[in-house]
Amino acid sequence: MRQDEIRNLIRMVEESEVEEIEISHTFWGKKVRISKKATASPMLAAGTPPAALPSGPPSDTPIEAAEVAAGQTEADEMDITDLVPVKSPMVGTFYAASAPDADPFAKLGDSVTQGQVVCIIEAMKLMNEIRAESDGKIVKVLVENGEPVEFGQTLFLLTPA
Repeated sequence: MRQDEIRNLIRMVEESEVEEIEISHTFWGKKVRISKKATASPMLAAGTPPAALPSGPPSDTPIEAAEVAAGQTEADEMDITDLVPVKSPMVGTFYAASAPDADPFAKLGDSVTQGQVVCIIEAMKLMNEIRAESDGKIVKVLVENGEPVEFGQTLFLLTPA
């Protein structure tokens, strides 16, 4: 399938009420799937999990209070501006471990060092190791295993070491 054909399919899905389209061609073993991103309503119910909150591209501004809503007590008792986010550098699927039966790379309460692998993001069938950008202790895990993540979405919150 050529790029212009894919662009036309994307445009058709955007302009229609179709939520998702998948095209497979068994001869070449190629598959194309196009799906619309669900838009979040501006009013979120109380208790909405942080992973369900929309997130934009990474920035140097302090972490929004909504990102650190109810949850693990150690993070709740801290000033959220002191926490260091570990953000997703891409769109994909979050995996806490390298295999379903393997131990997670990092979990709540673990101390991590700069450069340590903390999770994997699968994007386009490629497994991308996500590394901590600074030393710290994980005080909040904001996504569930197997959950889709967006570019710039905060995955973990660390207390600086």
